[in-house]
Amino acid sequence: MAGTGDLTIEEATRVDDELVESLAALVPQLSRSAPAPGAAELAAIVASPATTLLVARDGTGRVVGALTLAVFRIPTGVRAWIEDVVVDEAARRGGIGAALVKEALARAEAAGARTVDLTSRPDREAANRLYVRLGFTKRSTNVYRHTADLRD
Repeated sequence: MAGTGDLTIEEATRVDDELVESLAALVPQLSRSAPAPGAAELAAIVASPATTLLVARDGTGRVVGALTLAVFRIPTGVRAWIEDVVVDEAARRGGIGAALVKEALARAEAAGARTVDLTSRPDREAANRLYVRLGFTKRSTNVYRHTADLRD
């Protein structure tokens, strides 16, 4: 657990009503199209050895931000991805996103990750500035997405 003043960054190790409610409030602030995870989905994230759900708590203990770190081995080494970085709109510009990302970077490095990648939509200007400030460099690459057809 890492702390910065009244801010604490911790790994979610169990799923309770507070975590479910917190992510239900945060996820819509990140994506209008993705449904918030329920208890079962959060339990799968927390239980997976490949993912770490980090949450930021303010001085009152309220969850004000979260991110997911995925660490995995591929033939060219250990890699890591930071996904779904979100800070509550009312708590933004207070260093919470930076604290979450720094903790994720430290954990990725401790796990032996050679690189840590993330993506961010261009319209998330403050987030993009943050990532550059924290040492991320923009890569010249194509990102492709295939969406599964989950219809019966």
